[in-house]
Amino acid sequence: MAILIDNNTRVLVTGLTGRIGSFHAEEMRAYGTNVVGGVTPGKGGTTHNGLPVFNTVKGAVAETGADLAICFVPPPFAADSIMEAADGGIRTCVCIADGIPTQDMIRVKRYMRRYKSERRMRLIGPNCAGIITPDQAFAGLMPPHIYLPGRVGIVGRSGTLGYEAASQMKARGIGVSSSIGIGGDPINGSSFRDILELFENDPDTDLVVMVGEIGGPQEAEAAAYIRDHMTKPVAAYIAGLSAPKGRRMGHAGAIVSAFGESAQEKVEILKDCGVTIVPTPSAFGEVVEKMLA
Repeated sequence: MAILIDNNTRVLVTGLTGRIGSFHAEEMRAYGTNVVGGVTPGKGGTTHNGLPVFNTVKGAVAETGADLAICFVPPPFAADSIMEAADGGIRTCVCIADGIPTQDMIRVKRYMRRYKSERRMRLIGPNCAGIITPDQAFAGLMPPHIYLPGRVGIVGRSGTLGYEAASQMKARGIGVSSSIGIGGDPINGSSFRDILELFENDPDTDLVVMVGEIGGPQEAEAAAYIRDHMTKPVAAYIAGLSAPKGRRMGHAGAIVSAFGESAQEKVEILKDCGVTIVPTPSAFGEVVEKMLA
């Protein structure tokens, strides 16, 4: 079993005919991902690299049965693409673009809430590396060869640190059930808590690695969920121990502006909730191996 994507998932690429969408669609297909088509307004009825192209998401879903969309649309137009996916019947949307205006993301979140929970689309990102279930399928930018299939889930705001965790675990023979990048923007579609709940309910995940960073309340909310609801062990690394207050570090959401948003404060909150702390980025593999032993 996997969360969010597997070899049965039918993937639609919005922005397929653009340079970035075209490149990554071919990477996903080469891995075995079931990419069924793409959407580029005005190019419906054509084909691109052997894939059918549609004018709208709704038309593509009707023709292909797509249930996951990955958005390779530039930031000024990405919000409209996400909302079109929600309206078109897509169950999960992965948005790669960074730099989407905050006002646009507020509009997206409000739009998605128009739908009842059973029909509401799950959004991953924006500003994320994507999602992968090793040896089955991926939708994103990650290098899939660094992921060994196994029983450890990964969820993180930082794509690069998620890669580091997966690579270190692979070197020790430890595999990944699924890895989910939730993105580093201030307003994103899915939180740590949302993904932790999926891993908690996944019978093929035994342990979860969480990669957080400074800024925002998501890690503290995740800590409360872990304390109150999770039966599986969680390891966490929080980036930004040396970050000064008020200065943005890397991601748009990585800025300390309130109590509980610094790396040290988040580490203490997670410790108090029973989470094992990964002390440095070079210790992911060592810590996970000890926890599994």
